[in-house]
Amino acid sequence: MRPGPRCSCCCSSCCSSSAAPPDSSRTRGDSPMPEAVHHTRLLVNARRRRDIIGGLVMAFLGLVFVPMLYASGLMSIVMVNKLGQFVAFSIVAIGLDLVWGYMGVLSLCQFLFFAIGGYAMGMYLALHGPLDGVHNVPRALYVVSSSVGDISLPWFWRPFKYFPLAVILGLSLSGFIAFLVGLSGFISRVRGVYFSILTQAITVAFWLIFQKNDIRLCGTNGLTNFVTILGYKLASDTDAAWYMQTRFWLYIVSVLCMLLAFFVARLLVNSPFGRVLIAVRDDESRLRFFGYKTWMFKTMTFTIAGVFAGVGGMLYSPQKGIITPEQMTAFASILVAVWVALGGRGTLWGAVLGTIAVNLLYDTLTSRVPDAWPFALGGLFILVVLILPGGLMSLPEKLAGLANRAKTAPAPATTANKDAVAEVVPNGGES
Repeated sequence: MRPGPRCSCCCSSCCSSSAAPPDSSRTRGDSPMPEAVHHTRLLVNARRRRDIIGGLVMAFLGLVFVPMLYASGLMSIVMVNKLGQFVAFSIVAIGLDLVWGYMGVLSLCQFLFFAIGGYAMGMYLALHGPLDGVHNVPRALYVVSSSVGDISLPWFWRPFKYFPLAVILGLSLSGFIAFLVGLSGFISRVRGVYFSILTQAITVAFWLIFQKNDIRLCGTNGLTNFVTILGYKLASDTDAAWYMQTRFWLYIVSVLCMLLAFFVARLLVNSPFGRVLIAVRDDESRLRFFGYKTWMFKTMTFTIAGVFAGVGGMLYSPQKGIITPEQMTAFASILVAVWVALGGRGTLWGAVLGTIAVNLLYDTLTSRVPDAWPFALGGLFILVVLILPGGLMSLPEKLAGLANRAKTAPAPATTANKDAVAEVVPNGGES
């Protein structure tokens, strides 16, 4: 039996299928499956398997493995609390991967939306913390005010006293500001590095505004003195059981929100809407020629990424215990790009993996060798650019390619082989 034609993808599964009898399962008159369609189905199935495996691994690590370590005493509540903050960061990174990895637009203002969500939750927490002054204003606001003893609660603080309203306002404000930034940039066809510079400039402008005491958001001190959330004490209680710690449940909620954000993003990119995003990334001019209003797709995606960042900020504030304007600096937004690039653009799980890996490395180095962190960060840049352009998610594929190359490499000539060649060719082949 002669083997069937080999496809151009050269993957083992594809070639093994092409070696089967070509017409064994095909009725007469059916046309053969185009090679491109066959290859696309293989890629989709591989991506689906990777998502299922990645989801199961993340769910196991986040909802089973870490709680098991904590319940057994092998992990402290401080470490669980840090992991909860890293998971909150990963939700921001998933949003950036939608915008950068799938749509091809690098945004450098994701932590602006993160901080807005954080401030919304921080205002709720501050209003349920210690109150000072004649009018019972939050202590953080009372401390930075110049009107000592006679300040009243600003009007825009009042809606944040109620938890559901604070959550709705945090999501709405993050999404609304992202919508305005995206609409103004995309409808004006600001592209490439110009859009990145525009978003960074907007971030710096908000950072300068939030530093002022006059806007009644506590200036550079930020919002702090958080005591309770929904009536539960935020501080760890050494006498209480592990399942009674509020920080542990905040960690669990963060993991659940991260998994939900991932599956929403995956549904989005697997839909026809996601196909348009990839087309925008690859050739936006041709898409506009076919009549698509690309600015609408880009603005909608940018808004969704802003809402994701707001969710991350609202989860971060109660776990960190403080939210300041430092969370919306330009450097913070650049770090998100590092997380996504290291994990692997356009993979979604890579954004989560890169975020947790970089933050764990940062936490370890800064606590033991603080001066080594800038060098480690520079090394990560070089690693991604020169060795792993696909990020950590491409590492298994790269290792498999190296293993296959080692198997197919010709064996080195041994002494016995050289003697056999000398017998067949007495002069060693020389004329």
